[in-house]
Amino acid sequence: MCGIVAAAAQRDVAPLLIVGLKALEYRGYDSSGVAVLDQGQIQRVRAKGKVREMEANYLAQPFPGGTGIAHTRWATHGVPTELNAHPHVAGRVAIVHNGIIENHVGLRAALQARGRVFTSETDTEVIAVMIDERIDQGMSLREAVLASVRELEGAYAIAVISRDQPGYVVGARRGAPLLVGLGIGENFLASDAQALIQVTSRMLYLDEDDVVEISRDSVQVFSLDGEPVERLEHESELSSDAVERGEYRHYMQKEIFEQPRAVADTLESRIGPHGVLPNIFGIDSDSLLRRTRGLHIIACGTSYHAGLVAKYWIEEYARLPVSVEVASEYRYRETVVPADTLFVAISQSGETADTLAALRESRRRGYLGTLGICNVAESSLVREADLKLMTRAGPEIGVASTKAFTTQLAALALLALELARRNGLDPQRYAALCAELQHLPRAIENVLKLEPAIIELAGEFIHRQHALFLGRGAHYPVALEGSLKLKEISYIHAEAYPAGELKHGPLALVDENMPVVAVAPNGPLLDKLKSNLQVVHARGGRLIVFADGAAGMDDMADHGITLRVESGGDFISPAVFTVPLQLLAYHVAVLRGTDVDQPRNLAKSVTVE
Repeated sequence: MCGIVAAAAQRDVAPLLIVGLKALEYRGYDSSGVAVLDQGQIQRVRAKGKVREMEANYLAQPFPGGTGIAHTRWATHGVPTELNAHPHVAGRVAIVHNGIIENHVGLRAALQARGRVFTSETDTEVIAVMIDERIDQGMSLREAVLASVRELEGAYAIAVISRDQPGYVVGARRGAPLLVGLGIGENFLASDAQALIQVTSRMLYLDEDDVVEISRDSVQVFSLDGEPVERLEHESELSSDAVERGEYRHYMQKEIFEQPRAVADTLESRIGPHGVLPNIFGIDSDSLLRRTRGLHIIACGTSYHAGLVAKYWIEEYARLPVSVEVASEYRYRETVVPADTLFVAISQSGETADTLAALRESRRRGYLGTLGICNVAESSLVREADLKLMTRAGPEIGVASTKAFTTQLAALALLALELARRNGLDPQRYAALCAELQHLPRAIENVLKLEPAIIELAGEFIHRQHALFLGRGAHYPVALEGSLKLKEISYIHAEAYPAGELKHGPLALVDENMPVVAVAPNGPLLDKLKSNLQVVHARGGRLIVFADGAAGMDDMADHGITLRVESGGDFISPAVFTVPLQLLAYHVAVLRGTDVDQPRNLAKSVTVE
């Protein structure tokens, strides 16, 4: 959930590190810092708040040096203060760390018993002191890191420098991402390729328990037992343009409007005139999908909502049982796994700690196989899953996920169609659904034209503190996603319910101060939904209805505000109806003056439990 950048170069690296931190600020932003080796001394600057606060301190008193580490933090151990900000220094060592060390209390106590003094509340400082103690015993930096990480329990990605070995940075990873950027006369470490695209596109992705030593001229990777290992070089497809905001006010707005292209890219070369193309899930997919008799879908947050939509699709069209579970819950209970069940993990980053742990736990539970749906090709999830389907959302910087969600829905729709074809869906029905899915980018493009009307509608929420979202069928997860977006970035408390549950408790909250947002596509459940909305109106609730253009909603015109949405068909309507809810949340947040792209207390990639 934090960001790491490190460099060993022939030039002064602090400005490079700060640029890298700005690219990673979406991962954590309550404090930041830089440490550089300068003539045998560690020069350090830290600050609470955004990277710009730390940068201002650095510019007021800059320091040179060709070897350095940097960090932007999302607090886990210790409140956000300059004292708790990374890098942490212990003796001759400076360190940055992502993750959580679960046994840090016992390690700290043992070190204190040996006379070591701590200056912060963080678990990270424990690692620094351990490494410094081993260097005192005569070990090199790499040897000290190897010996120390063998004692750690939990998740970590670290980068360490020592004033005794100028020109070198040592990194290690377990359960948190870390990669190497390869340059000419300079090399880098980072927790995300986006931090390095300004300086290199050549990357090495480290495996679990790798330890790496970089200098400006060399990169060496070692296993946990100290043996050299080889890691393949990759050319990153990221471009610097992809992470620029351009003409948009916020990254979130930009990413909402990128959805037609992102969904089209996700569908491209995967579905054609005759249906879903073969082997899009991998060369071994035919055997596994032919034998699949059920699915367990595991995800977190927005990805979990995508999985809930997929459950409706797969059970309706493929007639296979599907269970969907939050990854953090799945890990800690014993699951009954019916024979021939496919495990499906969904994650935008592919590094979500709970989802990765669930994938690894699934290995012992007897699944038919695993499928990863992910936006990052080099991520741990993609590398570890048996089958994989990449979404093609491109970099998503805004913390509140938008195009990642709709591209996940596009990918899951492909999975639903492929399973439906294999399980006897009527060919004409299958062809119609495929054609509908191919229309999805255009349908999203059309619904984005509602932005002016939604800007006006957003004024309804400026002074509200609570909101309810209602949906039925596959649009109940859409209501969940809409409520999540509103609470994430506007800080309005919002809840979502299946509309039929309204009388079972939530109706007690409804009065003239409670906006009730309803997702109302045309379909067999529309009349049921209208009855639920009549109940809201009768209690004085303020109704805001996103209604299918084909739906008969004229009789609701006097009950509140109705916006017409051209859904493009029953199959794709969950993805289409999601977009106006994203726009609503965005413009409410803008009017309320919140930090849209970096909402308080949240980070983009949740790499700790």
